[in-house]
Amino acid sequence: MAQTRRIPPHAVDRPELRHQLDTGLAAPLTLLVAPAGAGKTVLLSQWVPTRPELAVAWLDVTSADDDSVHFARRIVHALGALDSRLSEIVPLGEPGGGLGAAMVEALGTALGHVSREVVVILDDLHNLTNRSTVEDLWALADRLPPNAHLVFSSRADLRLAWSRHRLQHGLVELRQAQLAFDERDTGAVLTKITGRPVDEITAVSVMRHTEGWAAGIQLAGLTLRFHADPEVLVDTLAETDRLIVDFLSQEVLDAQTPSRRRALLALSVLDEMSAGLVQALTDVTDGAALLRDLEQESMFVVPLPGRRDWYRFHHLFRDLLRYRLRATDAQAETRLRQAAADWYLAADDPASAIECFLRGRMWPVALDLIFQHGRAVWERGGFATIARWLSIVPREVRLARPGAEALYGILASMTGRAAEGEDIFRALLSDSRTGDGYRLVVSTYVAGVVQFRPHPEIYLADALSTIELLDAQPDTPIPDLLQLTDRDQLAALAAVSAGRAYLFMNQLEQSREWLERGLASMGGRYGLHRVHGLGSLALAEAWSGCLRAATEHADEALDLARELSLLSQPAPGDAYLARAFVAIQKGEPQSGAIALHEGSLRAAADQRNPLLWLAHLGSKLTDPLGTDPSAIQPTGTPPPIVRQSLLALSHRLARFDGEARPIEPQGEWSGLAFEEIAAALEGGDVRAARQRLADIPFHPDPRAPVPATEHRILEGWLHSLEGRGGRAREDLSVALDVAEPEWLVHPFLRAGPVVSHIIDAIPGLPNRFRRTIVQSSENVGRRRSGDLIEPLTSRELEILDYLPTRLTNAEVAARCYVSVNTIKTHMAHIYRKLEVPDRSAAITRAVELGLIETSDPYSLY
Repeated sequence: MAQTRRIPPHAVDRPELRHQLDTGLAAPLTLLVAPAGAGKTVLLSQWVPTRPELAVAWLDVTSADDDSVHFARRIVHALGALDSRLSEIVPLGEPGGGLGAAMVEALGTALGHVSREVVVILDDLHNLTNRSTVEDLWALADRLPPNAHLVFSSRADLRLAWSRHRLQHGLVELRQAQLAFDERDTGAVLTKITGRPVDEITAVSVMRHTEGWAAGIQLAGLTLRFHADPEVLVDTLAETDRLIVDFLSQEVLDAQTPSRRRALLALSVLDEMSAGLVQALTDVTDGAALLRDLEQESMFVVPLPGRRDWYRFHHLFRDLLRYRLRATDAQAETRLRQAAADWYLAADDPASAIECFLRGRMWPVALDLIFQHGRAVWERGGFATIARWLSIVPREVRLARPGAEALYGILASMTGRAAEGEDIFRALLSDSRTGDGYRLVVSTYVAGVVQFRPHPEIYLADALSTIELLDAQPDTPIPDLLQLTDRDQLAALAAVSAGRAYLFMNQLEQSREWLERGLASMGGRYGLHRVHGLGSLALAEAWSGCLRAATEHADEALDLARELSLLSQPAPGDAYLARAFVAIQKGEPQSGAIALHEGSLRAAADQRNPLLWLAHLGSKLTDPLGTDPSAIQPTGTPPPIVRQSLLALSHRLARFDGEARPIEPQGEWSGLAFEEIAAALEGGDVRAARQRLADIPFHPDPRAPVPATEHRILEGWLHSLEGRGGRAREDLSVALDVAEPEWLVHPFLRAGPVVSHIIDAIPGLPNRFRRTIVQSSENVGRRRSGDLIEPLTSRELEILDYLPTRLTNAEVAARCYVSVNTIKTHMAHIYRKLEVPDRSAAITRAVELGLIETSDPYSLY
């Protein structure tokens, strides 16, 4: 099945060009670049029906597709019409950014599972000004499976990756020189449009004066239709100094009846037309008949694919009509857009009405509709659309409308432009005209910037100040901004922001306190806030070593996100990363590789810099080969919790290599303090280690097993070096008792092999936890590779561990909170790298290579 469009009545077949499009299917991408009216769309319309074996998705790109979330949904909808499995693609899109790496990966993965050859045509791609989305489309071309192909049709060159694709993939390009009509084709078009034979002299003259430009030839044909003497037209063409398009369009318009001409000018304000809109904007009583007649008469009217009885003007002709309308009646465009908006409102399409008012620069009524209908758009994930609408409204107009500038700041922050959002918030707070209610709203959301920007101490102060203000002003009315700003929600957001700030500052006890307070409040019950808060709390618990609680909170957040259709959105990024750090703390970093990847993608989706740094740290511990995108170091300043951990990791690796470096004395207990004392013990400086253990304040917290375990490990190590073996074994036994309920292995691995040997020497039959620590210590720094030519990635190794189980792909996907297609893709990569045909053979081969220990599923549980 293919998504096609009707071929214009005047079109002539061009087999040579169709053959070039056929040739292009051997490469991932075909490029059509030529000016408006060159015949790009007509050629593609003629080509598609000649290849019935292809599954073709056709998208007309508009300026609305700069909203990447909207564009992603359109792509998935178009692909889903070809194959129901493609409708399962999660349309991510990065609010304020591009499609995003996750969307690109999902598209490439899903297309590879379709049995047919798939072609995606993106027509009018020049309308896409979102550079990030354009870059992602080039990236998609690189990731396409052999059965998939892209066609880019544009007025302008998309040179971001053009030369590389030309060299790597044999890019097929059709440009104006190839699309230009010759004398024969020109004569055929003129004959079809005029309905009578056109002599060779006329055809050659038209071809030369239009330089084979399809739209010019079409205009000439329409002019000839209404012209009694073709020779007079040819002579006029030769003598006129006016642009050919200006001259011919004037001739065409003048040949219409006055009522038809008025209708064409009125309809030029529309980007899309239906019978109802025609009748609303003109005195035409049968809008459907007019649209059909215009199409049949080759009057530059194009039916919209996939939208029955909807049309648009050819862009060039529409622009010419608009210029004519503005020249004849400067006020008409505003009246007509008002009429179109009224029609859309009556048809229950407020989003299109808002677009009409914005294009007509009718700011007050546009803002009224945004506030009236924005919540429904928000709930469909369209906050980037609302942000785009507000960005079109001049700033002075937003400032004059209470709440408009505040709402724009909120949306800017949520769509990857946190710096702009913060600037808006700070300006409003410094403006004496900002009322108390709006100050409470703005203060809350400026504190929320902590999840996007460095220096959490700044936003902690904002959060605590906001909480005090909310408590001190219980009767201050709170303005309603899309139902995002009631008092309960503000209180919850401020508490969660304080908890996040404390988390990034590595003050975990305070972080848990504030996060729990926010989640326990009335506002903490709101789904989106709850997903965020639970994920952050899970991170704090994972860092503290409460791994059971961390897993419970993370899974609750992800289950809720799945229930609310938020799993593909940025909100669950914290929860995914918490699952990854739970795996790291358990000494099983590769079992969190998928969660790390998914969390990193969601943090990148809305540019949450602190989370990107957390993901980067996780990648250092999980993926030493750097095969995951999160291994790339983020820009900016890392939060203290990451900065300290990266520094401790650097010193630990040097210590393991026998090159321990001095560490600046720490004033409080942390992972870096642990490393400072471990370095002294590694170097045999027992006295210094003893002194630092005594000097650094340590306050045991029953809800923080990590520091308690670390402290006991160091004491046991110290007693061992002092020759007090019994006391050393006693200390390490206590450390094991503290850590085992949470299966907290990582602190022992950070200590190194000396501690592992002491544990191994503890009398008595070792239990599973002790054996795990000893075995894991022996494997620190090693990676399961199986001597493969192309090693498995961390994510593939995680999936590999599921193979001996009886879990289906769907069940594995559910456990990992990813799509089934993602699991299928990893499975396909595993089979290819192991050179096996199926799951059973993969298990056997993996055991042979030592990539998994057993093929017995029951031994894994």
